Amino acid sequence: MVPLLQHMDHPISPSQVRVGILDDSHINAANGGGGDFYVTLGLLRKANDDELRAVMAHEIAHADLGHVAKLQRLSTGLQLGTVLLEQLFPKAQAITPVAEQLVANAYTRREEYEADSHGVELLKRTGADGKALMVHTLMWIQQTEGDSGGFFATHPATGDRIQAVRQLPS
Repeated sequence: MVPLLQHMDHPISPSQVRVGILDDSHINAANGGGGDFYVTLGLLRKANDDELRAVMAHEIAHADLGHVAKLQRLSTGLQLGTVLLEQLFPKAQAITPVAEQLVANAYTRREEYEADSHGVELLKRTGADGKALMVHTLMWIQQTEGDSGGFFATHPATGDRIQAVRQLPS
């Protein structure tokens, strides 16, 4: 993880990083912002070193690109918009939660593609074949966990992510 941190556009000191382990059998990781990262026991038990490195490159890319802070600002804006809309149109209460979720999900899906792309770049900076490693890891996740995605999903379908990474320049 340290080499990835050192190759960020906006490096985080390893002393500022905290990694929490979640008791979950699924393959997953998350960036909590402020140098906080979370990995599941499922990821730690099932991934090899390269797969773990690619997953962490993706999460570190979220940090480097400021995605958590952007999402927090978006969430605040959506909440304010919802309150105003409901004040102007009281009957809008029935649809505002769905609309708010759809807007946030569309935003986070775009962020996922950006994190995949920047994760590939971070891996390259450490001397790895970032594109091949990210494609392999996404295919492994798809085979192990199934294809995610869908209308209400925060992440694009894994197959779509694989295709997008394959289209990145070498």
